[in-house]
Order: sequence, then C-alpha cells, then structure tokens
Amino acid sequence: MIKKVLAIIPARGGSKGLPGKNIIDVAGKPLIAWTIEAAVNAKYVTKTVVSSDDQDILDIALNFGAEIINRPANISSDEASSESLVKHAINHLELLGEIFDDLILLQPTSPLRDSDDIDAAIDLMSANDSNAVISVNDFDNKCLKTLVKGPDGFLEGAFGMKLPFIRRQDLPQTYMPNGAIYLISIDLFLSKETFLVEKTQMYLMPLSKSIDVDIIDDINLIEKCLGL
Repeated sequence: MIKKVLAIIPARGGSKGLPGKNIIDVAGKPLIAWTIEAAVNAKYVTKTVVSSDDQDILDIALNFGAEIINRPANISSDEASSESLVKHAINHLELLGEIFDDLILLQPTSPLRDSDDIDAAIDLMSANDSNAVISVNDFDNKCLKTLVKGPDGFLEGAFGMKLPFIRRQDLPQTYMPNGAIYLISIDLFLSKETFLVEKTQMYLMPLSKSIDVDIIDDINLIEKCLGL
C-alpha cells in the first residue's frame, strides 16, 4: 500500500537570535525556500504545508509551491512546542477531509537537507519495520563522561557513576539529532505526542549537511558549503 505522507514545515515570524531568520537570503532565495523545495520535490511526500503566524512567510511558502496553515498566536510563542503545532496542522487538515498516514517534520533551519534525504528517511522507516526516523549526526562520545553537581552539592555522573571512568574507546557511539528530519506515523504521534518512540531508526547525515541556522555565521557557512 502506498502511504500518504504529510510534510509539515514550522516557521514562526519571530526570532530573537536572528531576526527574520526564516526568510533571510541564502544563496539567492529565502532560507525557508530550501526546505520547501526539498519537500515538494521528494517523490514520497504527498502534501507540503507551511505552518506560520507570519504573512511574509506564508506568501513565500505559496510562491515556492507549498500550501499554508495560519498558526494561531497561542502556539506561536517561543514556549510553544513543535508537538502542539503538528497537532494543530493535522487537526486542521482533518477538518478539510484530508487524512494522511505518516508525517515528516522539516525545520526550515536545515537548508542542506534535500529531497534525496527525505526520500531515504521514508525508505528507511519502511524497510526496517521502524516506528519513526530521526536524522542525526555523529557526536563526540566524551559527553557520556560528563559530571554534574547533584542535589546534595557533590559530583555525580550525568549518565551514571561508571561511565566517567570508562576508556573513551569503550564508550558507545553517540549521536545528536540535527533537526533536519522527524518522521513518524500520524496515529503513533497522536497517541504518544512525541517523535522519539520505541523502534526509532536513525538517519545518519554528515556534518556538512547538518548545519542548523541560528546565527548569521551559519548562513556564511552554508553558502561556503554550497561553493559560493
């Protein structure tokens, strides 16, 4: 059975660290356009929607081929969770009679993730009997040796008392979500309200494609990766 996959791109208008971040120019087009084009061109994505509270973002989304959802103010603040906007988008579309099997959340701050990555992640979930897929990159496993100050003021291991003293080469490999892809069945998401569930598969991406835009230097780095 061919599944219907909904791509949701969240894009608030406000950004404290980098004002206008989602529509800032990156190599000749708005940042969010890179993600919209990746989703629209992915062969397994049925529909691409942009959820935003900002009219400029919504206009750009339409111009680049996405459909739009006006996000209400109560889920557009800094404190609003990704889960809340995803539930809103799903409910909005269901009221219009549009039902999907899986959803893929694509943050616009990951412009180097392309349509091939999206399709590969969807293939991965189907081929491995997974419940979800999250994109990651390799992360230094020394983090497992981290110490924290406990409630009594004394040092303890953040991940247990044994790991700080294990040789680095004996530590398990660690991975960091890079924010590019979160894929899950809609029924499972609605029941668990999280993207990290049992049998979540990782989609490993290189650091060169895992840049997440937070400051202006990230834009410069992305353009350098693009050879500009």
